[in-house]
Parts: sequence; structure tokens; C-alpha cells
Amino acid sequence: MATPQTGIFALGDAAHIYLEFSVPPGTDAERFVREVVSIHEPRTTVGGVNIVIGFRPELWRSVAPNDTPEKLTGFNEPLAGSAGYSMPATQADLWLWIAGASYDVVFDLARDAVAKLAPYAKIERELDGWSYRHSRDLTGFEDGTENPALMIAPSVATIPDGEPGAAGTVLLYQQWQHQTSEWEALPDDAQERVMGRTKADSTEFAEDVMPADSHVSRTTVDEDGEERKIFRRNTAYGNVTTHGTVFVGFSADQQRLDRMLRRMAGAEDGLRDALTRYTTPLTGAYYFVPSLQALQRFANVE
Repeated sequence: MATPQTGIFALGDAAHIYLEFSVPPGTDAERFVREVVSIHEPRTTVGGVNIVIGFRPELWRSVAPNDTPEKLTGFNEPLAGSAGYSMPATQADLWLWIAGASYDVVFDLARDAVAKLAPYAKIERELDGWSYRHSRDLTGFEDGTENPALMIAPSVATIPDGEPGAAGTVLLYQQWQHQTSEWEALPDDAQERVMGRTKADSTEFAEDVMPADSHVSRTTVDEDGEERKIFRRNTAYGNVTTHGTVFVGFSADQQRLDRMLRRMAGAEDGLRDALTRYTTPLTGAYYFVPSLQALQRFANVE
């Protein structure tokens, strides 16, 4: 039985760095993957760091075709929504998520990773994430309240045994910049209608009063009468004047992530998520996060 990368489910880290890299045309993909896999977290159990590695689906497929979900693709084109709204595509080739209890150890490992990969890849984007009021995002609402419990999260987020890419997961990664002054100009009851739940205790509205364009309504994906959940590891990012949410969403299949975005953008029925009027996506990418065993096949023997 294959094992997911453990950092996906390592809750409680306060400091995060997200790095995206691109490789030039003609790069030896297998050699590049081997270099990435050789990046290790510090060998200590005190003040430790988690690292999660994701690859552009097309790149990973080129080196591990039998260990890649068949229909998985990158975020290669902008997603067009209703009335001219769109979400950008900023797909890169490699995603590294480094997280730990304190920023210094996270910073050191990230700097080492950038230096190690410099001969093979160009860093495209770097983003620092951090926890805000334990479980809230910068809208003031709790984030990830619909996450499954850790006991069952792997069954939601990772590909089942026996399927291509078993124990791997599909990642949707986006940076959302908040329009804070416009959001905070709304009274709490208006914010709650945008979200579809209460601000104080995160109680969802009853079905008969739930706004059809609320964030809860638009991000809920039902198939054959069953809600298809994802596993979120979002964080806050930015400074006092410019900030927002890092969306880090894991799923056993890409379709539910794609449908969630299409519903938010109004691409399915013309009804756009009300929250997208107060926060703007700046990036968008899909990555495949292979199992530990899949990565170990590319580990250099020391």
C-alpha cells in the first residue's frame, strides 16, 4: 500500500513558504525530478519542517506514465466565467510547500532548495503563508470548516489503491488577493450572506434561506446526490496593505476541483460566487503530488 506525502496532513504549522519553478525546454525531466527528490527536510524531530512536492501533471507523466492519473492536466488556460469574469492560468512545472513551527527553519530549507535547483529551474513565484487567529482567514471567517476529519481525509484527498497514481493527490493552488476595504465596508449580516454562514460560530444557513450565490452554495459540488469534498490547507499571506488567501486544495480527482472553480466563476450556469466580488485570483495551477513510494523511485542512492 502506497503512502501519501505526510506534510499534506501535518496540521498546526504556523509558517509556510510556497515556491513555484519552471524548467527550460529540453530539460532532462528525469534528472530534474531526481534533483527535486534529493531535497530533504532537516533530520531532526525538534523544530522540524515538512516539505510537500508537486509536479506539473505533464512533466510527471513524462517520467512516470504508469503512476499518473489518466486525464489529469495542468491549469493551462484561463477559466472563463460569466459576464467576462475569468480566473488566470499560471501553471509552472514544480511546486514546493515548506512548512514548520517557526519561520527561520522554513526559510533556511527554502533557501537551500532554491540554491540546489538553480542550475535546473527558474523560480517563478514565492509566497509566504501564515496562520491567522488559529483557523480564520483574513475575511474574519473560519476557513476549512468543511474539511473532513483527519481520520478520513486521506480517502477524500488521495487516489485509491489500484488506480494510477495511488496515494498521490491532485492539488489546486491559487493566490487570492482580498479587496479588504470593500469587504469591511459591508455589515456583518451582508458578509454572512456572501459566505452563506455566520461569522461568529461558522454555522451554515438553512437550505431555505441560503443565498444561491453564496460561497457555500457555489463551492459545494454534488454528484449523483452526494457531496464531493476536498481537503483544504489554506493560509493567509501578505502584509498590512496587500494580503489575502493562499488556496491549497487537495482532491482524489481533478474533476471536483474543476467543477468547484467553474461554479465559482459562473461558468456552469451564469451564477457567480458572491465572494469573488471581494477577492481576486492572481494565480492558478494544478499539480500532481505523488506518493512517497513514487518519489522514492527517483531517489539517488547514497
